[in-house]
Amino acid sequence: MKTLGVVPARFASSRLPGKMLKDLGGLPVVVRTAQQACKASSLDEILVATDHPDIENAVKQAGINVVMTRPDHPSGTDRIAEAVEQVEAELIVNIQGDEPFVDPATLNALVARMKQTDCPDMGTASTPILTEEELHEPSVVKVVADSSGRAMYFSRSLIPHCRDASPATLLSTGLYQRHLGLYAYRKTFLKAWKDLVPHPLEDTEKLEQLRALANGFSIAVIQVDQTAPGIDTLEDLEAARARFRVPPSSDPLTSPLS
Repeated sequence: MKTLGVVPARFASSRLPGKMLKDLGGLPVVVRTAQQACKASSLDEILVATDHPDIENAVKQAGINVVMTRPDHPSGTDRIAEAVEQVEAELIVNIQGDEPFVDPATLNALVARMKQTDCPDMGTASTPILTEEELHEPSVVKVVADSSGRAMYFSRSLIPHCRDASPATLLSTGLYQRHLGLYAYRKTFLKAWKDLVPHPLEDTEKLEQLRALANGFSIAVIQVDQTAPGIDTLEDLEAARARFRVPPSSDPLTSPLS
């Protein structure tokens, strides 16, 4: 079963304009992300899907496959659906371009789940929320899954609501889960996705995965212990740059790129 890793990389960014091309240890952020994804043994190939020629050129110079896509896609999944139309692959893994520290082990675990016979057409990952601050932070997307590990809902709000106690008292139970920005799809699902119009829930929360749930598709959720920091703001970028100045032996997520 051929598995393709796709890195959607649009140029526009409201909080950090042009972040895909920002320098991170001598290479653009998007190139660092693609290189890190290459460490996942489950991925047969890596492809960057972008809407901007400067990103295309930077990725090509790094020797990574890249394809140009339309600039008007409302989500990374829409961009990937276009990018893989002519690609021969049964499984597609979406690795967001601003995740240069994505854990290869998480990618491998997600692919392994997608290869199980009972897996639905889409999969993603979560990790326990550990601080009260994250519970109430809208940028930390929460997910609630059922007893079989399939997503019930995703939200920027605190879910589930704790009626009789402070939510912070339940942090140690693992009840509150942070959604990680990774997705895996079967190629057949992406073909169906192209015909789905954005749903009001998706438009309201600004979460593309709600389009799938609202249209009756199920999403498998694997739980992992480790989350890798993404880059959304200038502060995130500076923190990422600081990690590259840490000796590789003391930071396992940066050592493959050193």
